[in-house]
Amino acid sequence: MRLVALSRQAKRAGLATGISLADARARIPDLWVEEMDHIADAALLDAVADDCDRVTPIVMADAPDGLTLDITGCDHLFGGEAQLRLGLSRRLRRAGLHTRTVIAGAPDTARALARFGQVAIVPPGAEAAAVRTLPIAALGLAEKDRVAISRAGLKTIGALADRPSQLFASRFGEEMTHRLRRLQGHAPAPLTPRRPIPMLWLERRFAEPIGRSEHVEAALSELAQEACARLGERREGGRLFEACFFRADGAVRRILVETGRPMRDPAIVLRLFRERLDSLADPIDPGFGFDFIRLSLLATETLASLQSSLDGRAAEEDQVADLADRLSTRFGAGRVLRFAPENTHDPARAARAVPVSFNPMTSAVWPAPAQGEPPLRPTQIFDPPQPIHIRLVEVPDGPPRRFSWRKKEFDVRRAEGPERIAPEWWRASDAGSHTIGRDYYRIEDVEGRRFWLFRAGDYTTDASPVWYLHGVFA
Repeated sequence: MRLVALSRQAKRAGLATGISLADARARIPDLWVEEMDHIADAALLDAVADDCDRVTPIVMADAPDGLTLDITGCDHLFGGEAQLRLGLSRRLRRAGLHTRTVIAGAPDTARALARFGQVAIVPPGAEAAAVRTLPIAALGLAEKDRVAISRAGLKTIGALADRPSQLFASRFGEEMTHRLRRLQGHAPAPLTPRRPIPMLWLERRFAEPIGRSEHVEAALSELAQEACARLGERREGGRLFEACFFRADGAVRRILVETGRPMRDPAIVLRLFRERLDSLADPIDPGFGFDFIRLSLLATETLASLQSSLDGRAAEEDQVADLADRLSTRFGAGRVLRFAPENTHDPARAARAVPVSFNPMTSAVWPAPAQGEPPLRPTQIFDPPQPIHIRLVEVPDGPPRRFSWRKKEFDVRRAEGPERIAPEWWRASDAGSHTIGRDYYRIEDVEGRRFWLFRAGDYTTDASPVWYLHGVFA
């Protein structure tokens, strides 16, 4: 067992990371140690990252003990970069954390200086000069590569940067030269935020924390009005709204609202948030109060002004969509469904149930029936199709003249078909998909009831093909 993390007192006593626990106890017999808990460490890092969202919504995790914040365009809210860094450092120290914070123009530069350097703020364009004195370990290379470079007499980033990069690329690969360029700020570094980057966000900071529900709702209403005004200027509407409530003690609570169509009406947005808050099984606890509230739009779409049609259908559709959004917000998106068309000729897969807020990327549309013609597909389809007994039929391709279903006889008066539907060959191996062609018939009995039947098999190759009832027309 070895030491992986030390307090400042342990470092002053002469201990270092990597030494064995036995050696450490030999030096300090009453040494206090705890077994490393990776799960608890990850949870703590997530909690700190949530609290850092109050500085910027773009936070990247640098496990196991680091965070990278993109503060581009945010420093003016705190009085400049120096004040932002000072305020964040003080807040983390008050939480009992020992931290080092560095601001630089490149993320890899800031990360390396925070772990190996002494600089607090790097002036623009001075990244390469700021990292010259850092050790080779700042590159984050594999241990064998770091040892090989050190044995060559190169101890610092500056010594490595003064040599031709082709020599190291041929020996250690292009990845090492890319790391060096990113460390010097000469190449962009890939960043993966832990949360989606909002398309638009607005904030309210309070000198004194607020805790009363009416104050919170008033602040949220102001943010919704401002957000919808911004959307109107951009001719867009929001599809995914997120309200973040930051408590004074560092806890963060997020409320997500999704709409079925683009929205920029502040009254409707606020009503959806009320519905969501009322339906929470675990109500939001303000604790000592919220000192910061943010409203983020995670997804937006183009939204033209609503123009009422002469028959009022546009207004009715908007009211139905509003009702669907309210029901989805209160009961959950997975409990309020609608049918979406699928681009397939297989009647069993022609539609699927999706949440009303789901925005499919497919271009499939519902087929419009011909004027004056009955529908091609029934409104009710049985899954699985129900077998029927044929009493009289015209062979080889004629429709049935009499059949029984559910212990009742039906005499056919009119019939249309056959319509041959072959299986999708690329889905032939899927469970539940049919593997032979079907001949479908639309029929009407003497009492005016209409059915959709099909024959599985062929009288020319099979003496007794099987018939099924797949659906009934309304």
